[in-house]
Amino acid sequence: MEDKVSVGLLGVGVVGSGVITLVEKHQEKLAHQLGCGVDVKKALVRDPNKKRHIEAEIDGTVLTLDPEDVLNDPDIDIIIEVMGGIDEAREHILNAFAAKKHVVTANKDLVALHGAELHEAAAKHKCDFYYEASVAGGIPILRGITDGFASDHIEQVMGIVNGTTNYILTKMHNEGVSYEDALKEAQELGFAEADPAADVEGLDAARKMAILGRLAFSTYIDLEDIEVNGINGIELADLQYADSFGFIMKLIGFAKFDGKQVEVNVQPALISQEHPLADVKNEYNAVYVYGEAVGEAMFYGAGAGSMPTASAVISDVVTVIKNMHRGVTGSQFVEPRFKKELKTDDQRFGQYYVRFHAKDEAGVFSRVSALFNEWNVSFKQILQNPSEHVGTAEIVVITHQSSLDKMYQALDELNSLDAVLDVKSFYKVEGDADA
Repeated sequence: MEDKVSVGLLGVGVVGSGVITLVEKHQEKLAHQLGCGVDVKKALVRDPNKKRHIEAEIDGTVLTLDPEDVLNDPDIDIIIEVMGGIDEAREHILNAFAAKKHVVTANKDLVALHGAELHEAAAKHKCDFYYEASVAGGIPILRGITDGFASDHIEQVMGIVNGTTNYILTKMHNEGVSYEDALKEAQELGFAEADPAADVEGLDAARKMAILGRLAFSTYIDLEDIEVNGINGIELADLQYADSFGFIMKLIGFAKFDGKQVEVNVQPALISQEHPLADVKNEYNAVYVYGEAVGEAMFYGAGAGSMPTASAVISDVVTVIKNMHRGVTGSQFVEPRFKKELKTDDQRFGQYYVRFHAKDEAGVFSRVSALFNEWNVSFKQILQNPSEHVGTAEIVVITHQSSLDKMYQALDELNSLDAVLDVKSFYKVEGDADA
């Protein structure tokens, strides 16, 4: 058995620096687990002279501007891609497979968009391809789904998979600050980017749910299959009303499979304050899985950051090296079992929260109730308050279970009523134990 397995690193940013630190810091543990050490031999960087926040020494790692120095080094067995981006990273990974090198990545965007192609390329060249760090940072959710639920039928996966939005919603709920103020603080603390669109509009969470859905349900989920709504339209009033009803607002990634049809979406949702996800605060992530045999399970932890994400990367590296020693590399890819069939709106059911403004006069609410009854939508909870505008009322309702298409049709008619001034909010209610 060789003394060390050499690794090539593509990118030495926040995560790449963490990878080098953990590899150097835990050499003895790695050697004990694997019977050999791990050596980060070469690393692709954009600026070799840039100061990097690495706790361990980087002197033993050769920094290079040329990706071929890493990809074509015959001594390197494993490529770790943490450079980010899509097109360039995809090209490097495909070249790595062609050179018979195994790949570990933390690149959720790449895996969500090109996961099927990369898996097929890995299998063709008998290489391993792992990406635990691409979803929920240091939480071992992908391994939990593929290995821990291997003999179970997963019916539902839902979770908080974006720390930025969870931090913003936590600040709004706990301190009563506006969305704009909460976002500004998240940016100042480094939880949100200068351009936060991918986070607050739900795209980041959608890419993670595409990965989770594929693995959980053994079917291809494409990004365009996912209905996505972000938190950038949320008003503080909605969080306050949710609280009065016994709910809390979270950006939820939701995926459900009935054995034939699948639905995947990302949207702000009201969660019962008794639900385990309700206690997930600030920048933390959690994924709630329901299996037919095991029932409910929840994975919780830091969803981002240098060390949590690097820890997940190194975990994948350890798996690859163990596969190398056993002679079973390139065998983990399994073709999806099910052909994708998406649920239509008339097949999607749930409870819903609606907030609207109407004229404060006799008979208005009875007309609204009659309208919803026509579409077989009944109200479970109702609250009416005077609006800030004289002569108008703010009405909030939570429905019983209804199909989504009936809700959409009822909302269209609600908007057309002369007595209704505007429909301010429409959100799904998830995790209501009394539904």
